[in-house]
Amino acid sequence: MNRLNEETIAKEKIFSGKIIDVYVEDVRLPNGENAKREVVKHPGAVAVIPITNEGKIVMVRQYRKALERQLVEIPAGKLEKGESPEITARRELEEETGYGCESLKHVISFYTSPGFADELVHLYLAEGLIKLENKASLDEDEFVEVLEVTLEEARKLIEDKEIYDAKTAYAFQYLTLKQLSEEI
Repeated sequence: MNRLNEETIAKEKIFSGKIIDVYVEDVRLPNGENAKREVVKHPGAVAVIPITNEGKIVMVRQYRKALERQLVEIPAGKLEKGESPEITARRELEEETGYGCESLKHVISFYTSPGFADELVHLYLAEGLIKLENKASLDEDEFVEVLEVTLEEARKLIEDKEIYDAKTAYAFQYLTLKQLSEEI
C-alpha cells in the first residue's frame, strides 16, 4: 500500500438522489488508525466558454438554491448516462444560451471539491457561435437569463461577486492567460 493511501474497510450509501449519491466510508489510515469519510459521488459535468464573433462571452444568470442567491456563470450541466462530455457541452450550450457552435475545443478537466466529492468538470471553449432558430428546451426546473459580456465586464462581475463559482473563475483565468499569450 502506498504510504498515503487510505484503505476502504466498509462503505454505506446513505443517500441516493437525482444528481448525487452520498456514502459514508470506514477507512484505514496510513498510520493504521481508522476514520470515517463522507463521500459524494457525482456523474461529472461540463462547462462551456462560449465566445461570440464579437469577442463577447455568453453567460447565464441563475438562482442557486444552495447559496440562496443569483450567480452569473458560464453555461454548464451534468453528464447524462452514456453521454460523452463533448455531446453534453453542445447540448448545454444550446439549452442554456440558444447557440450552437462551429468549433468546440476541450480546454481541461478538473475536480471541483476532491476533499469530499468525485465530480469531474470538463471545460470547453466554443467558438463560431450560431444563433439557433429552434433551441433545445431548458430542463423543466431550470430558469436562466442570458447575457453577453466582455472580458473587462466579467472582471467587474467577479469584483462584485456576481461571478462567484470556481468553474467560471477558472474559465476567466484561462481567457485572461490566453489573451496575454496572444499579446506577446
